[in-house]
Amino acid sequence: MKKIVIFYSFEGDTKMIAENIAQAIDADILELKPKQDLKSKGFMKYVWGGKAAITHKQPELLPLNKDINSYDILFIGTPVWAWTYAPALNTFFSAHLLLDKKIALFCCHGGGKGKIFDHMNDALKDNQILGEIDFQDPLKNNTDKNIEKAKKWAEKIIETL
Repeated sequence: MKKIVIFYSFEGDTKMIAENIAQAIDADILELKPKQDLKSKGFMKYVWGGKAAITHKQPELLPLNKDINSYDILFIGTPVWAWTYAPALNTFFSAHLLLDKKIALFCCHGGGKGKIFDHMNDALKDNQILGEIDFQDPLKNNTDKNIEKAKKWAEKIIETL
């Protein structure tokens, strides 16, 4: 089975989790990078990011160096923006027709995941969702514990296949 971890990360939390999942299950990794990402690191990032998420913006992404259709299992991760997934995933989901894939979902947030998994499940409705997990500020809070939690979760998903 060919595995890949696909993610977008703004401040590094989701990237850290994605890298550890990929390492634990020996998967390829693909970071979604917008050609122009948010510049703000202050309060305005919430305003601009939230607006982009709510209005379903689709930022142009840098070219992907992987053939997504060649993978059997996808782990997809995102930060929570306005209780949903980041706009880079809007672009990814609209550009890649994912059908009959086995997919596991993860997210990072600062205090609430909202309905992110409902939204992701809706976007990926023609696939089998293997599991969902969230992490609250994993770079700031119990980093080692969150890394271990991510690895065990991913390993358990692979073991059940």
